[in-house]
Amino acid sequence: MALIQISEPGQSSKPHERKLAVGIDLGTTNSLVATVRSGKAVTLPDEKGEHLLPSVVYYAKDKSILVGTAAKQHKITDPLNTITSVKRYMGRSLEDIKAKESPLHYEFVQTDSNVPRIKTQAGNVSAIEVSAEILSVLKQRAELSLGDELTGAVITVPAYFDDAQRQATKDAARLAGLNVLRLINEPTAAAVAYGLDKISNGVIAVYDLGGGTFDISILRVTQGVFEVLATAGDTALGGDDFDNVIANWIKQQLDLDADIDKSLRNQITHAACQAKQTLTTERSADITIKFPDKEATLTLSREQLNSLIDPLIKKTLLPCRRALRDAQVELEEIKAVVMVGGSTRVLRVRDKVGEFFQQQPMVDSNPDTVVALGAEIQADVLVGNKAESDLLLLDVVPLSLGLETMGELVEKIIPRNTTIPVTRAQDFTTYKDGQTAMSIHVVQGERELVSDCRSLGRFSLKGIPPLVAGSARIRVTFEVDADGLLHVSAREETTGVESGIEVKPSYGLTDSEIEKMLLDSMEHAEEDIAARMLHEQQVEADRVLEALAAALEDDGDILSEQERQKIDAAAQQLAKIKTGNDDRAIKQAMQELDKVAEVFVSRRMDSNIRKAMAGHNVDEFKAQD
Repeated sequence: MALIQISEPGQSSKPHERKLAVGIDLGTTNSLVATVRSGKAVTLPDEKGEHLLPSVVYYAKDKSILVGTAAKQHKITDPLNTITSVKRYMGRSLEDIKAKESPLHYEFVQTDSNVPRIKTQAGNVSAIEVSAEILSVLKQRAELSLGDELTGAVITVPAYFDDAQRQATKDAARLAGLNVLRLINEPTAAAVAYGLDKISNGVIAVYDLGGGTFDISILRVTQGVFEVLATAGDTALGGDDFDNVIANWIKQQLDLDADIDKSLRNQITHAACQAKQTLTTERSADITIKFPDKEATLTLSREQLNSLIDPLIKKTLLPCRRALRDAQVELEEIKAVVMVGGSTRVLRVRDKVGEFFQQQPMVDSNPDTVVALGAEIQADVLVGNKAESDLLLLDVVPLSLGLETMGELVEKIIPRNTTIPVTRAQDFTTYKDGQTAMSIHVVQGERELVSDCRSLGRFSLKGIPPLVAGSARIRVTFEVDADGLLHVSAREETTGVESGIEVKPSYGLTDSEIEKMLLDSMEHAEEDIAARMLHEQQVEADRVLEALAAALEDDGDILSEQERQKIDAAAQQLAKIKTGNDDRAIKQAMQELDKVAEVFVSRRMDSNIRKAMAGHNVDEFKAQD
């Protein structure tokens, strides 16, 4: 009898065959690609045996492109055409970049699409295209090492990347020819790589300080389930900032102006980075700067380095406090603190984080590779190479998502730190009689007013039946997928008319905007509540005045001149008071108008009943019953 071989869904029908999937850490300073070999996740080297790929791209005059170490060699000699730390530009507008960099490191060109492009001698390129070049090299490395085409990749992103930055990362992968299985938050990937799902049940903190971004995530691990309780951070804070403060110190010691040429500035920044690395093992580091006619040598001690970077380390501890508060976790509940990212090699960082969490942080894994390894473990699960896996990752939304309602108020649909993937829906209605369209404005933030939050996108729902105000029922649905990407749709329930948008803004949040949004939401809580109440009363007053004006136009002749004057006076008083800042006074003015208009409402109702009864008698209506 012949045997029929079957397989589990998503798995190869041949047991010896595996689907090739990789994990990619697309870093600010370095990037890596990892795969599973003999049941163990490992990073893949290039032909020279190097595992780390510098996240650097050089655009040559002949339009050739170099990536990695070969590109890095041009940083000092040709800085304008050598793009580094491009991760900081992902999903950002030119205004965002200018707010962070002064002076700008590159020449930027604004485009019609609002996506800034960097001017190079090989042509203008966007941050997405630069990242795609890095991802292409990692893809080629994987296919050469594994000898086959890839099924897909899991790519890591900072936990505090907003929707625009995540979408930009996914677009870069698509340009590189990669099938993205999932975007995974870097701290979560690190926790997976540490094997904490197997050795620890409890609450852990993952402190991730890379070259250009910082994240802190509080996770609860229960029998292989990683549940992110809260996340916080800064998408523009990392080792690059350490280099910059050291570079500024060098310029002060050498009495150099801030406005120096880019080549000298890059030489100083490179020297600063080397000194920082030296001071992880030595007590002091010599710094030599070459000028056209001389050399200058300085010595930087570890104590001096500590004083320079302490303010930056302090900036990372503020989000740590907020994450603990949002997770409703006390310090003593933290079972382990995992250190991730190349910048956690700095001894001062480890000391300060240990002091904050009141325990020795875990530093036994390579902080450069741990994120890529965690991503590969997840990739191996997603393509079905593992028959069974108890591994489950539950990430969260970093900032609340909502939409604008009348009066420029924000209605939050998905609160921050909600576990993803998630779908939430809420019903709304029309504001005016006969309204046939609705503009839907999607926003992100923690404040009560639209002006204090960040706009993500707009779309319109058309074809709403022209009903009386408040009769139509429009269901707005927010859906955040496992990658943290948002889709919003709206549907009019009686007709089935619907519209939607994949929220894909061409910019991201500015450097400390997320931090500021959360702090502002706490500092201005009472003020925001008062503002919301005022706006709600103003919107209600507008509705009352509009409805009264329409009624008076139709049936105003049933009032005497004296009665009409009283109603008009009360309406004028309400119109005047509603422009003020006293919500109680507006409410009282509406109540006064209601009292004055009682006679009109009653008489109008009687009149309409008489019109309906004209030509009929009561017995006819009884017969219908």
